[in-house]
Amino acid sequence: MKRCEKRIKNLQDRIKELALSAAVLFYSRDVFYYTGTAQPSYLVILPEDYFLFVRSGFEFAVNEAFIPKEKIIEERRLENIFKTVFSNFDSKQKVGTELDILPANQFSQWKRIFSGYEFMNLSPVILEQRKRKDPSEIKNIRKACQSIDAGHKAVLSTLKEGITELELAAAVENAHRLSGHEGIFFIRQPDFFMSRGPISSGPNLFKISGVVYTITGIGLSPSVPAGPSRRVISKGDVVIVDIPTLVDGYHADQTRTYILGKANEKIKTLHIQLKEIADYLIQNIKPGLKCNEIYKMAIEKAKELEITEAFLNFSKGRTGRMIGHGIGLELNEPPILSEYDDSEVSDGYVIALDMHMMDENAGVVKLEDMILIADKGNEILTKSPRDLFEL
Repeated sequence: MKRCEKRIKNLQDRIKELALSAAVLFYSRDVFYYTGTAQPSYLVILPEDYFLFVRSGFEFAVNEAFIPKEKIIEERRLENIFKTVFSNFDSKQKVGTELDILPANQFSQWKRIFSGYEFMNLSPVILEQRKRKDPSEIKNIRKACQSIDAGHKAVLSTLKEGITELELAAAVENAHRLSGHEGIFFIRQPDFFMSRGPISSGPNLFKISGVVYTITGIGLSPSVPAGPSRRVISKGDVVIVDIPTLVDGYHADQTRTYILGKANEKIKTLHIQLKEIADYLIQNIKPGLKCNEIYKMAIEKAKELEITEAFLNFSKGRTGRMIGHGIGLELNEPPILSEYDDSEVSDGYVIALDMHMMDENAGVVKLEDMILIADKGNEILTKSPRDLFEL
């Protein structure tokens, strides 16, 4: 069975289990997952059939999609799609769609068109299916990891005294783009913004800003309060670079810590201990473990090393409750390795193991790598050396 047939068949099976008449998908990442094209479209999946109605870019969609061409129809208006597919349905049917990202004004239009129908949020079902990556997805994730390594190498050749965070970020982003990065990343969250990715240095590392609760940098202005600033990097500064990439639709996420000059013993020790926790998790995460159990493993390892005050510390009494996240078509997607997620990880999942240490006196270090969970043993997909880099 081809990948498109398998993916759609799996969703059709869930549609039947949920007693849905159909699913109508519109979000580009989900449409891309099931069809191979991200042209603006409505993907209508019935229990025994499916159709892709392309709103624009029809010629591209026909050539890009890995579904049969006879399933692809040029049509912009949802009203016409309803008449084509649903006109013979009984009233008061149940339809699944991505309600978590469907704007309220569009939902009002949907309710008018699908008068009498009940809508169900199908996003959890889709995201559950997307957790396990097939070989084609792993191949694209590996490409994204190669691209992100090009950014790491750009740091090694660019970071010097007097450069600004912005100049360093531009060098990293340029290297990413030249190695295939598509110049954007996706997070399934309305009104999400974060320049091209987190980067921070020196005292800015202690300033927690932006819409993601992590070390993001403070940005260029209050308009986008995350990412690089115009701060000049000085000798002795710690620099953390966490700029993601997207290649052929799939993301890579990696963080490395650099220091301009020689690292003091406290910073070296923090990084050694952080890597020890990460290595322990990479070795011991097994399919079938719950996400909150993995989180507890990290906490217990930090206790064993007597570094609980610094581990996941955000200063001022704030502590993180997440040590990693799924990654694929979106930068952050389920599963979430946190205190609150009791779902299990499984063979074929890809997670970004994302942790930091913050000591108000010594400084901040961060390490993030992408891990392929496998029955035969986990694999680190990110390519850059996992060291503390003294430049």
